[in-house]
Amino acid sequence: MITPWSVEQVLALAPDASSAAAGRKLSAPAPWSQTGVLGPAGGTGEAVWGLCQGSGKTPYQTVVDLTGPAYKCSCPSRKFPCKHALGLLLLWAGGGVPEASAPAAFGEAWLSARAEKATRPAPPARPGAPPADPAAAARRVEQRAVRTSAGVEELSRWLRDQARTGLAGADHAGYQRTDPVAARLVDAQAGALATAVRRLARVAVSGPDWSARLLEEHAMLHLLTAAHARLDALPAPLAATVRSRVGYPVRTEDVLAEPAVRDRWSVLDLRDHVEDRLVTRRAHLVGERTGRTAVVLSFAPPGRPLDASLVPATSIEADLHFHPGAHPLRAVVGARHGDPGPLGVVAAETVGAAHARWAGALAADPWLGELPVVLADVALAAPVGHAPTTRTAPERDGWSLVDTAGHAAPLAGSEGVWTVLAVTGGLPCTVAGDWTPDGLRLSAAVTGEGLVRL
Repeated sequence: MITPWSVEQVLALAPDASSAAAGRKLSAPAPWSQTGVLGPAGGTGEAVWGLCQGSGKTPYQTVVDLTGPAYKCSCPSRKFPCKHALGLLLLWAGGGVPEASAPAAFGEAWLSARAEKATRPAPPARPGAPPADPAAAARRVEQRAVRTSAGVEELSRWLRDQARTGLAGADHAGYQRTDPVAARLVDAQAGALATAVRRLARVAVSGPDWSARLLEEHAMLHLLTAAHARLDALPAPLAATVRSRVGYPVRTEDVLAEPAVRDRWSVLDLRDHVEDRLVTRRAHLVGERTGRTAVVLSFAPPGRPLDASLVPATSIEADLHFHPGAHPLRAVVGARHGDPGPLGVVAAETVGAAHARWAGALAADPWLGELPVVLADVALAAPVGHAPTTRTAPERDGWSLVDTAGHAAPLAGSEGVWTVLAVTGGLPCTVAGDWTPDGLRLSAAVTGEGLVRL
């Protein structure tokens, strides 16, 4: 029988907390009938299906293609996966779905169509379609560059004005101080800069010593505008980093043209973040053989499906193509070599090596806000005091991770601490997280029992 996913893996696919809660309620056998799980020998790929009895007369037909994963349900929900798909997967994770030699009739056609589509060659170019006009494309790129440069220059003048008049009162100004500038940057197609400017209003109300943190954010934005002003003189990798921090688009086709890094990639975390009416899904991967870390992003409006092909606590042999930059982290998944499998060997580093890598990353990309890391053989150390730095969040309460050599990594907060203590008993383990200017943010622990998301 196919190895079921863990409950954590299933819940990581939920589009929101309410869907996860509803899925849990449907994870009991009572509402389900005609359930089954199909292995590769069945000919249509790994899948699980079942009928879920709701309040109506006709049960909902639910099918999940586990190789995607992809979902099909006859319910009217616009969420993907819906609560019925989550409930079915949770039932399967708990061993409540029997093995079958063939899919049920209500799922066979959909699964067969997906299998056929996967093997179908790409369609040829549409006959009679006008050839791309390189000259027109170049003009559009040039026009965008002019608009963006004007917006960045306007931001530079605004930053100089703020430095001249001072930051007093910014903690009471709210978004009235930053929204006009951010709106101008959106018009200039500098979306990443607009987001950074809006963030200034939140920094201004972040508690004691807010003015020092706000001044740092202003300084980093000034550095970015200065770098953009001499974009043509920068080394190509640094210029690519500056463009990405401003918000220049990068086509997926161009990223896929970058050299591939093939490895067995372990998926350690999957997190969704909502900002400006857009949901961003961030997956943290680490290569088993290369030890390289990567971040894969996908985007969708709230309520719309996001890429769910990367499931925490699984691994996939695949080619990753990294976005160009001075310190490449973000990647696009290219060719996959086989189906996802269980989590294998998780490559990890010492705290000292992570310190050095963070320093090198900041030297290459001063605007880097987080660096995914995996730390080996670290144990939690109780609070022993506070480390007063301007980049230290005021709520940090002194927890740290210490490796066998005595090197310490301070935590950005206590989130996940008690879970780590519970699953490890205070003994050393491997942890994953994001190294930030405020300290390490925990996201997962790897123990003898597998991956525990925090």
